[in-house]
Amino acid sequence: MLSYAAEQGVNFFDTAANIAAAIDGSLQRLGTDYIDLIQLHWPDRYVPMFGDLDYDPFMDYASVPLEEQLEAIQRAVSAGKVRHFGLSNETPYGLMHLCQLAASNPSLPRPVSLQNAYSLLCRTFDTALAECCHRERVSLLAYSPLAMGLLTGKYLGPGGGPPEARLNKYRSRYAEAEARYGPKPNVREAVEAYVQLAAAAGIKPMELALRFVSSHPLVASVVAGATTLAQLRELLQAAAQPALGDELRAAVDKALRRQGTQQSDRSSHMQRLWPARCRPGVVKLAPSCRLGE
Repeated sequence: MLSYAAEQGVNFFDTAANIAAAIDGSLQRLGTDYIDLIQLHWPDRYVPMFGDLDYDPFMDYASVPLEEQLEAIQRAVSAGKVRHFGLSNETPYGLMHLCQLAASNPSLPRPVSLQNAYSLLCRTFDTALAECCHRERVSLLAYSPLAMGLLTGKYLGPGGGPPEARLNKYRSRYAEAEARYGPKPNVREAVEAYVQLAAAAGIKPMELALRFVSSHPLVASVVAGATTLAQLRELLQAAAQPALGDELRAAVDKALRRQGTQQSDRSSHMQRLWPARCRPGVVKLAPSCRLGE
């Protein structure tokens, strides 16, 4: 996907000029006067991505300074073109550095949101970014809550699932997705465990996955995609359900430990401690309860 975009002339460098041009282009295409929330989709510098967790200092390269990017956003805010800005696929370093820049210069805007992947199969947010977001009052916009459909269980079927499913339909043409969500024995075992857990609870695997993400106290919104109207209806029905109960969350954490994945029962403990009135819904976190209030 990135290769295709580059071939079409998309410029991925977040220089001040490119940011300004992107904002003006969005305003023109949307036919609006301002953008409520604009996000820097990827860090301009080298960071591990697409399922790679290890930082390799030898992969570093010259990049646009974060100061230049933040100043470009500030000019757009001052011009009334942008109300708020957020980050996406960012690391603890990037988030904290931008927050520190804004703290040292009150004229610069602070990030209000972080759109990173978060799901039953991807909980790297909880290792370091969670504390950063909590301390800096930055809300998580959790994307890929279904891990590109893996957590629906549809790929467990004969032949690896339906041919129209995205990972099958675009096989060998979607390298980034396959690197992150491609077939791995431990991933299949984890999905099977979650499917069984959902069945025991009398709910669909998709609902378990979505409600798990929306139950996180730092999640302000869940970004989920649907290919069909039927899928959209299922997502909306799941979004209307309450947060996972303690017993079901404990079972989820037990499944995680059994599969040797990264989390303990800390999230269940955090959920029990969090005031019920401050637990977010799928669509939006109550303003009076944002991030620890």
